[in-house]
Amino acid sequence: MQQFTLQKQRSAGSIDRIARFLASLSADKAWTVEVKELKRKRSDAQNRYLWGVCYPAILKHLEGWAAEDVHEYCLGECFGWEKIEGLGRARVKPIRRSKSMNVTEFMDYVAWIQRDMAERGIYVPEPNEDMEEAA
Repeated sequence: MQQFTLQKQRSAGSIDRIARFLASLSADKAWTVEVKELKRKRSDAQNRYLWGVCYPAILKHLEGWAAEDVHEYCLGECFGWEKIEGLGRARVKPIRRSKSMNVTEFMDYVAWIQRDMAERGIYVPEPNEDMEEAA
């Protein structure tokens, strides 16, 4: 599989390179070409902040919960729940997962967590916040 990325400021050379590649494909085979908008996925730093700062801040106020429990709860409350039934049982799961979010969507999700927890009296620090000043 060949993948190309076109930046906002495209050069004629980058478009020519893609055209040359397409022209070089064997005419004896059928091909599929997919074009989609480039969206940066959430960063590793954002993910570390969620699991290393947000969820531990919430867990300080809960007994018997694990970080994964808080993660599932927050996703479901933020994006909604899907009911799954089978084998005589029913359960719910979040409609949306965080791994599919782009940078902006992830920032909005974290802001939602901060607001929701603030309404419950739980303070979730900002990224890079000096925790001694926040206390």
